[in-house]
Amino acid sequence: MPSNYMLTSAECSACGVNESHLVFYHGRHVHSAIVSDLNDLSKAAKKAGFEFYMASAYRGFERQKAIWNSKFAMRRPVFGITNQEIELSNLSDIDKVKAIMLFSALPGASRHHLGTDLDVFAKNLVPAGQSLQLEPWEYQKDGHQHKFSLWLDAHLATFGFYRPYDCYRGGVAAEPWHISHQLTASKLASLQSVDAIGAVLKRSDIKGKDAILTNLSALHQQFITNVAQP
Repeated sequence: MPSNYMLTSAECSACGVNESHLVFYHGRHVHSAIVSDLNDLSKAAKKAGFEFYMASAYRGFERQKAIWNSKFAMRRPVFGITNQEIELSNLSDIDKVKAIMLFSALPGASRHHLGTDLDVFAKNLVPAGQSLQLEPWEYQKDGHQHKFSLWLDAHLATFGFYRPYDCYRGGVAAEPWHISHQLTASKLASLQSVDAIGAVLKRSDIKGKDAILTNLSALHQQFITNVAQP
């Protein structure tokens, strides 16, 4: 990657450092192009008996970097694939990076930068006195979001959405709550190239920077493009 790599406006949007593609929708920022399909999905869910809510939508580079740096500095816990807490102090920098990327995207490469990706749940299915954890068990059999998850399986494609993290592929862990607007996301995700992400990270104070930049091509293949195809 050239040291003077110049990001285009579209790449800036894809990497979370430009918010011109966003609109405010039901308390969250989302890409303007998904609003119509999102409205239709929400209405269909309501008709089926589910209160469709977004736990998260757009998240910018600086917010993602704050989450990342907090985990890298061990101020936030980092969990493994079986939900056990990982002791990062015993790991090399690149192994810390990979451990974090299992559940938290690399800043500049998060699909939440796109405004096309949402973490969703049925609010009326959350038991009284409990709060949503966004953990796989909630969406699995006997979990409170299981019926909603089955409904999503059957209807997401009808409204142009799909689950990019439908299962674990050796990169990001399964995220059954995470849905993506396939047409809009596919265009923007292609702009999250190694060069674009690297250019943003070089100018940031992200922790683990040297390890990330040295291994960015391999990380890109394992964690960023290694998702379900719609």
